[in-house]
Amino acid sequence: MAAEVGINKSYSVGLLKEIKMKVLADENMPLVQKLFGDWTQVTTSAGRHIRAEQLAETDVLLVRSITQVNDALLSKAQQLRFVGTATIGCDHIDTELLAKKGIAFASAPGCNKVAVGDYVLAALLDVAEHKQWALKDKTLAVVGVGNTGTEVAKRARALGMKVLLCDPPKAAREPNATTDYVDYSEALTADLVSFHVPLTQEGEHSTWHLLNETVIARLSAEQVLINACRGEVWDNQALLARQTSATPLTLVMDVWEHEPHVLAELVPYVFIATPHIAGYSLEGKARGTWALYEALCAHLQQPTQYEFAALLPPPAIKAVQIEGELDQALVRRLVRLVYDIRQDDHDFRAALGQTEFFDRLRKTYFQRRELGSLHLIGANDTASGLGFAP
Repeated sequence: MAAEVGINKSYSVGLLKEIKMKVLADENMPLVQKLFGDWTQVTTSAGRHIRAEQLAETDVLLVRSITQVNDALLSKAQQLRFVGTATIGCDHIDTELLAKKGIAFASAPGCNKVAVGDYVLAALLDVAEHKQWALKDKTLAVVGVGNTGTEVAKRARALGMKVLLCDPPKAAREPNATTDYVDYSEALTADLVSFHVPLTQEGEHSTWHLLNETVIARLSAEQVLINACRGEVWDNQALLARQTSATPLTLVMDVWEHEPHVLAELVPYVFIATPHIAGYSLEGKARGTWALYEALCAHLQQPTQYEFAALLPPPAIKAVQIEGELDQALVRRLVRLVYDIRQDDHDFRAALGQTEFFDRLRKTYFQRRELGSLHLIGANDTASGLGFAP
């Protein structure tokens, strides 16, 4: 465990007016200047290219998932006292090293779970349209039942789908849980399987290449697989071999092995391909920055100065009047009104092969709003289960 978030004696409240901490932040984090700019000295940098030399005089480092915070990066960090990641996952952070160095650490659990729920819901609806499926007749297995997996399960149930939950570590911790968990083998029998696990490479429940050649060979050609967690959870080369066979699967891939490098040969065989943006809603990214702002304020024992809701701009479309049943066809139209996943897929394919296309798409990503920004007037309780504001 990293150091507990507590008072940093070098920067007590009384000194904040006399000294400005130096903050280095990923350039793709919104609201950094707004939240930190008036009381710290903020510098931003491309997250994938942050180097050890930049941390020589840095007090606070704020990153997202693409920055590897390890011994090499911290080798010149003589005055670093706080590291925060505006993400749910922490596999890119050497938390044991931070603890050893006495550097406080904070993450943002749950910050983008709603955005990932929106992404998977949009993918489910597009797959169903393509296959002419009624989703209420299908089964979805959610592999990894943390913040994002739970959100995805909620959306699927609102669509009327049968949901299987697979999370062996969580099932072991909750032997008396009212929800029945299934093992991985049973999860892989579902019509659709959505992965939401952290990336781990050691231990009984390692998730590296959880979807490997052996597992892929057992799958039916009718099945749909979705990956919106970490690229290395799927063996991309093994998938390419399956996809170029006579019985390809239907794939939705937001994450890829060896990002930002993509196995280009696989892309033509992927139904929906996007550049690791499932959690990239405006609200999701803002929540991540906000969580680190709150954590740093707590670390310095100073009060927060803002209200989160007031930091977001109003959505372009605030409300829609619903007449009649909120069926699958209408839900698909409403989701696309807020977020059209097909545009992300189009942009990915159009840019594939261009220099640094992956990171450029992420850096220039539009201000995507969450479904909760749209109020459905006259809708039933299904609306909130799907993520809309009822």
